Amino acid sequence: MTSARTRWIGLACLALGLAMIIVDTSIVNVAVPRIITDLKITPSAAEWVNSSYALVFAAALITLSRIGDIIGQRRLYMAGTSVFAAASVLAALAPSGELLIGARLLQGLGGAAMAPSTQSIVNSTFRGKDRAIAFAIYGSVIGGMAALGPVIGGWLTTNASWRWAFGVNLPIAIVAIVGTLLTVAETRTEQKSKGFDIGGVVLITLGLAGIVFGLIEGYTYGWWAPSTTFSGDAAWAWWPIAAVSVVPVALALGAVSLVLFALYERARLRAKKTVLIDFTLFDIPTFRYGNIAGSIVSLGEFGVLFAIPLFLAAVQQYSAFETGLCFVPLALGSFIAAPMAPSLTKKWGARRVVTLGMFLEAVGIGAIALLISPTSTGLQLLIPFLVYGIGVGFATAQLANVTLAEVDIPRAGIASGTNSTTRQIGSALGIAIIGTTLFTLIGEQSRSALEKLPELAAAPPAAINGIVEAMKASAGQALPFIASDPMLAAIPGLGEKVTAALSQAFADAARGAGIVAFIFVCFGLAASLALPKEKPLKK
Repeated sequence: MTSARTRWIGLACLALGLAMIIVDTSIVNVAVPRIITDLKITPSAAEWVNSSYALVFAAALITLSRIGDIIGQRRLYMAGTSVFAAASVLAALAPSGELLIGARLLQGLGGAAMAPSTQSIVNSTFRGKDRAIAFAIYGSVIGGMAALGPVIGGWLTTNASWRWAFGVNLPIAIVAIVGTLLTVAETRTEQKSKGFDIGGVVLITLGLAGIVFGLIEGYTYGWWAPSTTFSGDAAWAWWPIAAVSVVPVALALGAVSLVLFALYERARLRAKKTVLIDFTLFDIPTFRYGNIAGSIVSLGEFGVLFAIPLFLAAVQQYSAFETGLCFVPLALGSFIAAPMAPSLTKKWGARRVVTLGMFLEAVGIGAIALLISPTSTGLQLLIPFLVYGIGVGFATAQLANVTLAEVDIPRAGIASGTNSTTRQIGSALGIAIIGTTLFTLIGEQSRSALEKLPELAAAPPAAINGIVEAMKASAGQALPFIASDPMLAAIPGLGEKVTAALSQAFADAARGAGIVAFIFVCFGLAASLALPKEKPLKK
């Protein structure tokens, strides 16, 4: 039995590890422009740097949560932290985009062991008023660290290297492991293994991989008919269908795999066999709507955090640190709101606090989308980011508490894993959907803007195509260098006009991506309204 003081110290150690994996979800965003330049990777590869982490995270969460139920959540947490630290070192040393993505996959595996174990330990250790406070701390770490990640990543990228955005995890992991070993008691819900759902692991992995692959690579290989890039890419020379891209096939196989996964899990549950997801948990309204809201929050949040740094780096030519500073209001708002959430929960109930947070998130993202222009600065976006951060703080602080409130202890591990899985699925889909929206619009808007310039009316199509391809291939990061192109520099003032037109095109693209994020968060707001009403907590 641990003392009250030790429990809170243990929570701090768990929060430290949680902060590390949450920060690494967003810390890369401000470093992406530099990574694109340094490793010469494509926009789709840049998306994979983030999505690969979230994809493995989501696919492995529930399986590892199940292992934690058997071997102990503390043991799983420390093992996951060790894997995460080792993968961080590999990412820091990666000489190519492919190896960086590989290290991110391994990081996702470590994070998948850490996240559900922390949530399960908190859920099993704290009760009553302490439970609400513990989950408020847990939620504030999730929301605040996601917002603070860009600041930390920006400072490290600007003053040292983007590689230190990964290398910094090693000392943090050591402190988290030692502290947990000394202060956190072991928890488990099963003493003996009842087997593993290997078929479920295969189906959910194939399903998520197919969907995310299709959403990311549709931009590169064509949404239906093979694009020029697809047909000329030796990596897909084996593809037997000349008239159809690999993308719709991947999306279809992903969707079919997920349907089969749901049917397979229900059949195993009826046969009283071990399942990866206990779908009867979704019969609990708080669990069902809480998971829907949480996944959509992550979709909008991480999609925006991926898109905005690319815009600021290309159009405003902000350094990684300057870009990170633009997200300080978001972090500040989250840190301000999260501690207020428990007292508001006592007065209004957790559902209303979550709904208020979702509403403020929608307002913040909507305002950001409307304000984006070639002249937008971090100062002009301060208030919208602050409002958005307050919304993240309110929504995230109590969402986990609401979602798991009616789950019985024996199913706490699998419920926590499912809850964390839906969030990571939202993150992966958000980066894929909003990132692809941004990159597609950059190409379309850049071409449209250039074709409207009178000075380029007589230019050969190859000239415009070359500029558009440079914008597309670099995710817009070639913008600051286009004016110095010899063809444009030969005509006085033309480079500046082209740069201004492309800046407006990038702003329009970023606005479009922001509107998509706004729409998704509005769906999350609707899901939060469906949460059952509950009585305010008593003192």
